[in-house]
Amino acid sequence: MLPALNSAAMQAQDRADPPCPHFGSCGGCQLQHLTYATQLSDKAAQLRALLEATGLKLPELQLHRSPPLVYRNRIRLTLAEVDGQLCAGYIRSLASHGDSNSTTRLGHTEWYVFPEAGLGVEEGLEPVSIPNGISFLPIRECPIAALILWRATEALLALLNQSPSTWLRNSHHRLDQLELFTTADESRLQLTLYLRTAAKTLPAKLITAFTALCEALRIGVPELSGAGIALLPALSKQRSRRAEQPRPGPSWGSPGLIYRVAETDYWVPRGAFFQVNRFLLPELLAPVTANRTGQLAFDLYAGVGLFSRPLAAHFTQVTAVEIAESAISALAATKLTNLRAVKATTLDFLRTAVIERERPDLVVLDPPRSGAGPEVCALLARISAHTLVYVSCSPETLPTDLKTLAASGYTLAKLHLFDLFPQTTHIETVAVLTR
Repeated sequence: MLPALNSAAMQAQDRADPPCPHFGSCGGCQLQHLTYATQLSDKAAQLRALLEATGLKLPELQLHRSPPLVYRNRIRLTLAEVDGQLCAGYIRSLASHGDSNSTTRLGHTEWYVFPEAGLGVEEGLEPVSIPNGISFLPIRECPIAALILWRATEALLALLNQSPSTWLRNSHHRLDQLELFTTADESRLQLTLYLRTAAKTLPAKLITAFTALCEALRIGVPELSGAGIALLPALSKQRSRRAEQPRPGPSWGSPGLIYRVAETDYWVPRGAFFQVNRFLLPELLAPVTANRTGQLAFDLYAGVGLFSRPLAAHFTQVTAVEIAESAISALAATKLTNLRAVKATTLDFLRTAVIERERPDLVVLDPPRSGAGPEVCALLARISAHTLVYVSCSPETLPTDLKTLAASGYTLAKLHLFDLFPQTTHIETVAVLTR
């Protein structure tokens, strides 16, 4: 949990008019009431405070700004029927609303309403209850999303609402979520519809309807290059993206898209993880991959190879470690002879690497929000690469991992804050450690 700043310190010059009409109703984008400069300085202060608490000697923090709006290349929306029409929006648990008058300046309080600013639930877009204690807020725009994402959402909703018996009121399946992913230049678009069903397969009639739906959508959204249906289990109280593993259903068009970052083209299968800020990715690559050379590099938690691909141009061999099937297939598709894709957890891979006495010149790790953890850090200490580049999406877990690595002989040489998620409390950090 990020420490909260004193709301009394919030000066008038720090305040801004929220750009989204849903601010105060939607639980996301909690910092819209602050100017972008204030958001960035607050995040920097929070990161420094968390890292200084470890006792580590910190280098100068380098800040990397992002355009504050339309930066997301991917959004995932909840679908629900409201007054007979299918709508897209966001959800939150009714039990977690808590203090709706929080003025925490930067933290993980998720529900922000500022009565003094006249912000609240707007007329006609009130949250509605849907099963299992969930509150659904239909939205009419999402200012942090690339423009094509919401344009495609509106076009898709219009088509789905034209066939309610097929898509809205079928007893065998229920529309649950929509995910959209676009290239940085918005020239290509992928779409995934999530359906909840107890059936193992979908009827042929629905598969035919899905193909017709995609063909019709492409007329209005010619950027659409591929789409698929993902099958989720029946809705339960344990609703969670981490707990629910979707099964692949029917597909249409291309199973993914080519995403260009700097001079590199990446194959990103539909549903595979990829960084969401379409503006900052070239800048993010620089401290991780620029001027890195050597015989062997490890890229741990590699995804589709955001860092592996450029590293392969300057290392004799790059080993990319990933457990997700879709990402491994993308890594294998690169056909680079010096890029070895290993399907394994990072922990299992490092245990083997220690036994086999592999000695990389560079290790890049980009773990999930839970961090690398003590055992991974201990194994990295034994492998003893000259340089570690730790890409972190969690300032809560990063300090502990850095302290563990420092105790094994590493020095924190460079520190970067990338604001990949403007308007939110999330912080992306790149820490460069050397021996």
